[in-house]
Amino acid sequence: MYPGTYARTTPDKPAVIMSGSGRTLTYRELDENSTRLARLLHEAGLRRGDGIALLSDNNLHALEVYWAALRSGLYVTAVNHHLSADEIAYIVNDCGARALIVSAAVGRLAEAVVAPTPGVEVRLAFDGPVVGHGDYEEALKGVSADPLDDEPAGADMLYSSGTTGRPKGVRAPLPDRRINEEGDTLVAVFAAIYGFDEDTVYLSPAPVYHAAPLRFISLVHRTGGTAVIMERFDPEAALRAVEEHGITHSQWVPTMFVRALKLPEEVRGRYDLTSLKVAIHAAAPCPVEVKRAMIEWWGPILYEYYAATEANGVTLIDSAQWLDKPGSVGRAALGVIRICDDEGTELPPRSVGTVYFEREEVPFRYHGDENKTREAQHPVHETWSTTGDVGYVDEDGFLFLTDRKAYMIISGGVNIYPQEVEDALALHPKVDDVAVIGLPDEDLGEQVKAVVQAASGVETGPGLERELIDFVRERIAHYKAPRSVDFVAELPRTPTGKLLKRVVKARYETAG
Repeated sequence: MYPGTYARTTPDKPAVIMSGSGRTLTYRELDENSTRLARLLHEAGLRRGDGIALLSDNNLHALEVYWAALRSGLYVTAVNHHLSADEIAYIVNDCGARALIVSAAVGRLAEAVVAPTPGVEVRLAFDGPVVGHGDYEEALKGVSADPLDDEPAGADMLYSSGTTGRPKGVRAPLPDRRINEEGDTLVAVFAAIYGFDEDTVYLSPAPVYHAAPLRFISLVHRTGGTAVIMERFDPEAALRAVEEHGITHSQWVPTMFVRALKLPEEVRGRYDLTSLKVAIHAAAPCPVEVKRAMIEWWGPILYEYYAATEANGVTLIDSAQWLDKPGSVGRAALGVIRICDDEGTELPPRSVGTVYFEREEVPFRYHGDENKTREAQHPVHETWSTTGDVGYVDEDGFLFLTDRKAYMIISGGVNIYPQEVEDALALHPKVDDVAVIGLPDEDLGEQVKAVVQAASGVETGPGLERELIDFVRERIAHYKAPRSVDFVAELPRTPTGKLLKRVVKARYETAG
């Protein structure tokens, strides 16, 4: 299924509603505009396997661009508009984009990207003029809305945030099918499990350039539902959107849960959330206390999946399973989990090691970086791949993540996973955000350092430092507790909630 299916059966049904402005895109409009753009790009010479890039805020037209690529055999790269112009130009050049479609809301960035991206042949801007770009709306008016004679399925090519260096494009082989043919993995894995269908009203509070929001909105369009997209996340506005739109499905990241839980009780109880049947979360580890509090508030409607932009494997877990195994991210639904030591030897249950997924073949490559691609593969089994996460499985096959391998702290010869310490501090009433890192220590090799963004109005200093260290020591082993706590005005996170720990560490390396 794809938007054209529903453009024929329910043409006036909203495919997308912007939560703040109320702007709506019907299935007929989504189908026609994506068809027109696909034809425009085809007439400009783009063919199957070529790439286009999208630089946009959360906007209706972003989904037209996405579907134009998916219905014409192109790769589409949605670019984070919070990056600098140099970083954006790098991605546009690296992905080989022959066309760049931008939103006027990020017009200054788009203008700055023109000169350093000489390989781009087609530049269009929607919702207003942008220097160096044609008018998107006017350009589409001059193109036929008749579908191309051949509509091969395209794919997204998104960039991993990475832990060091430049981000890398995750490039999967193009599907060997037409856009209207069955066989999409996203539908096969998630639609039936979470109940996506024509009655779904899905709330997406995260930026559409990120893999999960983009792909799940497309899942809504593949199954005939309506996607309600927030222009930007605000916890109370999200609750209001659930009530106003009768949201049935939603997707969140743990920092959104934390912010919602810290709303005053009278605000949390102000909105009717009874329409909400499925609340999915992913993208970052969720502290046990946070998830337990959300299940107590919303009921057993929380569903978690563990996956990556690379889509090399998926695990799933529902609320009942999680309450039985707190902290788990579930059992494999795509691929077979393999836990291995540094030499690649598979480990028994409850042994911590690198998380690999076994598939018939590795479903991705890092564009332009064969070394990184090889590093993601098991040293012996070529069909096992990893994104660098560390964890263990129990006797029932449930996966528990401990952290990313790159962030493990070795103190006094003992492995300490920062995530466990961060989870212990996450719901302390005086903590808004926290990052735990390892710093060099002459005696121990590394010591545990907590970097804390205190809640508004909280006095920081030695007293709060001692309080937080004691708080951790009451909950986990003493040797894992921070040796010291620093306080900062704000911690660096992506808009999708991922902590940029490499940025935090770099500040200390620079200071040192």
